[in-house]
Amino acid sequence: MFRRGYRLAPGRRYSPTTDATIDDYLAALDAHGLSHGVLVQPSFYGFDNECLIDALQRGGARLRGVAVTPPDIAAHELWSLDALGVTGVRLNLVGAEIPRFDMEPWPSFLHRVADLDWHVEVQCPAAALPRVLPAMMAARVELVIDHFGLPDPRLGVDDPAFQAFLAQGRRRRIWVKISAPYRAGGMDVARAAYPLLRDAFGLTRLIWGSDWPHTNFEDSQSYAANRAALEEIVPSAAERAVILIDNPWSLFRFTG
Repeated sequence: MFRRGYRLAPGRRYSPTTDATIDDYLAALDAHGLSHGVLVQPSFYGFDNECLIDALQRGGARLRGVAVTPPDIAAHELWSLDALGVTGVRLNLVGAEIPRFDMEPWPSFLHRVADLDWHVEVQCPAAALPRVLPAMMAARVELVIDHFGLPDPRLGVDDPAFQAFLAQGRRRRIWVKISAPYRAGGMDVARAAYPLLRDAFGLTRLIWGSDWPHTNFEDSQSYAANRAALEEIVPSAAERAVILIDNPWSLFRFTG
């Protein structure tokens, strides 16, 4: 979510021109019969999680959050975020230089994340994953890979990097978010990718995300359209229930 008036990060690639408020998000959850939701810090706020914190305080136990923090953040600041309902940190590496995750402060940061029982959510092209996964696995963090693993849209599931990613399923510390097919090559790619991801990682390692409010795609996408797309990608109601209810309940540590 975002709302005009909060500080935007310098060097951002996108600036919101409208508001997407917590009330809008909760209304979307209600409209689609969803009891709980997860808010992910957008990149254009950088390390300033003020908007996310405000939303979590208003949403209470119904919401969880994924923050963006610098790797040298103090431990007490992570604890404060944890108390507010944050259960993970996000790394958007699309168009960015891949950090040296094997060099400080990254190993210490990743171990602190693991100690909190948080996850790391990574958005990057499948071709970049070999530079990301080893350090994450060494730190024993739970890892969430965005948008079907982002295969090369020109190659779809035939992308060799995507095929190599499927081979990582045996590690069992990786979750995959089947979200935003429009960012991952389109519905044809998403339909083909889903059974491959399910078979490689297991149904219990897949979660869905609406990608609301669809930054850069606001004119062509909606929460309702992406919820409907899930039913096309995952035609089995039983499998959708695992993806929509069981898996996020565990990963995001919902209670009650």
